[in-house]
Amino acid sequence: MVRDRRTPAGFRWSWAVAVSLWLILLAPASHGSAAAADLVEATRQWHTGKYAECIESATQAIEADDYREDWRWLKLQSEMAIGRYADALKTLDAALERYEYSIRLRWLGRDVCRHNNQVERAAKLTDEIGELARTAGWRFRDAANQTVLARYLLEEGFDAKQVLRALTDIKKRLPNFAEAHLLSGQLALDKHDYALAAESFEQAVKHDSENPAAHYGLAQAFAPSDSDRADAALKAALALNPRHVDSLLMLVDSHVDAELYDKAEATLTQIEEINAHHPRAWAYRALLAHLRSDAEAEERARKEALASWATNPEVDSLIGTKLSQKYRFAEGSAYQRRALVFAPDYLPAKIQLANDLLRLGEEEEGWRLAAEVHERDGYNVVAYNLITLQDELRGYRTLERDGLLVRMEAREASIYGQQVLDLLARAKRQLCEKYDVTIDRPVVVELFPRQQDFAIRTFGLPGGAGFLGVCFGHVITANSPASQAASPSNWQATLWHEFCHVVTLHKTNNKMPRWLSEGISVYEERQADATWGQAINPRYREMMLGDELTPVSELSGAFLDPPSPLHLQFAYYESSLVVEYLIEKFGLETLQRILVDLGVGMPINDALARYTGSLDALDKEFADYARQRAEAMAPAADWTSPELMPRADLETIDAWLEDHPNNYPALQWKATRLIAEKQWDQAIPTLNEMRRLYPQDISPNNPHLLLAQAYRESNNPVMERAVLESFAALSADELSVFQRLVEMHSSAGD
Repeated sequence: MVRDRRTPAGFRWSWAVAVSLWLILLAPASHGSAAAADLVEATRQWHTGKYAECIESATQAIEADDYREDWRWLKLQSEMAIGRYADALKTLDAALERYEYSIRLRWLGRDVCRHNNQVERAAKLTDEIGELARTAGWRFRDAANQTVLARYLLEEGFDAKQVLRALTDIKKRLPNFAEAHLLSGQLALDKHDYALAAESFEQAVKHDSENPAAHYGLAQAFAPSDSDRADAALKAALALNPRHVDSLLMLVDSHVDAELYDKAEATLTQIEEINAHHPRAWAYRALLAHLRSDAEAEERARKEALASWATNPEVDSLIGTKLSQKYRFAEGSAYQRRALVFAPDYLPAKIQLANDLLRLGEEEEGWRLAAEVHERDGYNVVAYNLITLQDELRGYRTLERDGLLVRMEAREASIYGQQVLDLLARAKRQLCEKYDVTIDRPVVVELFPRQQDFAIRTFGLPGGAGFLGVCFGHVITANSPASQAASPSNWQATLWHEFCHVVTLHKTNNKMPRWLSEGISVYEERQADATWGQAINPRYREMMLGDELTPVSELSGAFLDPPSPLHLQFAYYESSLVVEYLIEKFGLETLQRILVDLGVGMPINDALARYTGSLDALDKEFADYARQRAEAMAPAADWTSPELMPRADLETIDAWLEDHPNNYPALQWKATRLIAEKQWDQAIPTLNEMRRLYPQDISPNNPHLLLAQAYRESNNPVMERAVLESFAALSADELSVFQRLVEMHSSAGD
């Protein structure tokens, strides 16, 4: 089995010895003289993906008895890059005969040995690095060797912050030494400190702009927060080296997330032409086979992934992580368990399994695993956050009824906990009956009064702004109204939406694309209450009539990388409109059949084509349906953009409206100007005209709330109340409306 020696528990040498290694790492580093032109050219060959040429250059230099160790390092790296693992082993053996004290070659040699199924020898090389550093530390005071020692100390469980401090010292002494920046960036990525990672990789790019690894690291650092910059960095890496496998695998990953499986396969074929034995590439092939329910192809691909390193835990952990990202937690957790059979202390698999189990409701083991990870790696942010949250949850109250288990902060539970149970019981009864589902295990619902706690329970890390709730299958996490300050969302609509996910995910065994799952949930919100869910609005109308409607066959990608929050919300609305179209044209029974097909592993586009005809026809017919829906919105209104200057005065606006009396944007412009100038009586007719043209407007600049304000300022409470009540019948999301109505009813003694 793979030996994981990264934790303090794995130390076999004293703290005093560790400190001596630390002092070596802190010693002034010498960087050596400038490399000869031929070595520079070979390095350029390596960076640009000319691996065979780099091997040839290195071979010639070695045969010419060039003494520099870098030639062996480049030859090893290039042979590993193209999957010549047996050749790399021979190169390693010869190199270690000549450079018997080299820790750089030993560090790289560990991967060489592993990929030749010599795991015990790889562990021996690790031990030799420690022994050499202890007995001949004076040999390793140059920057390249100090960076290797930093990697070694990190793997042995040395304090990550102290290692980072030492790397910072190296960077101060040798600011142009890119390898230290690369290692700092990778360390920050491992600890989920993406800002520090970006800073480190930007420095690596600055000092070694022709190294694709620096640009690739930058792409990883920006990926969680800035997709445009991540894409630019990834393109830069591939422009330098079109055969950079790590970057190509990042492309594969994004294609898988967007359900662009054909593109993922094409990129994997490209990688196979570079390295036909790459373990992660074969792991992705196994994943794709799993997603299309091809068990034989999945096992063949997994076998290929493990061919050169039979106990490589990364293979199964990668497959499982990607399955869990698709909400297939039971399948994902099974793969993490396989990874942990190979390496019981492989922390990436253990923390992913902890999260999987918590999302499956298997909490006892999930919390235990999170605690184990935290004990072994005190700087693992996800583990630390989960352990902290577990302490917080101990103070929550638990409410139970009819297979529902609700956890809430005690004060909130006493105020509306029974209402939560009532709503969930009704959702369970109605939605299970509608979709012919029987839920045979408890559904856990957790409501968090602090958004940060919701984010940690849901994602493992703070963030997730904009998410109201998340369903994992039989576990729902949601923000309570208390977490949303002055503008809380409608918690009833949120929980109805999330419980619909419980039903559809159960029916499909968690094998459904996000767009369909979200589309059904938003659609069912509207069915349950006309004031819930999303409705068409002027901006959506413009997008539907323009070129921003996503084809049904490509809807999964609309959720992956939307250009703006508006586009993400539109993806939810469009998905619900697709569901509405399918039910109207083909019937609820057809939608149920599609869900059944998904549950046995049929791809969504195949299931759609099976019942609706060709996908091309479906895309066209739905686009026509959406355009008709958009054109039917406020048909009497003129939606053309007014030909007015931004600061046009009221006289100019009125003159334009004489020729365009039904132009809604101009009326809105005029009403807003009148309200700003506190001309309440003059604003009322304009706002009433807007309500006549578009009575369903609940957008942020809707006429209802402005009209209520005008009536209030005009001391007309009867009309103010009537307008507010009509708006309340359209939308349940405007808290201020209900607060004002309560105030008015209370004053009237109602």
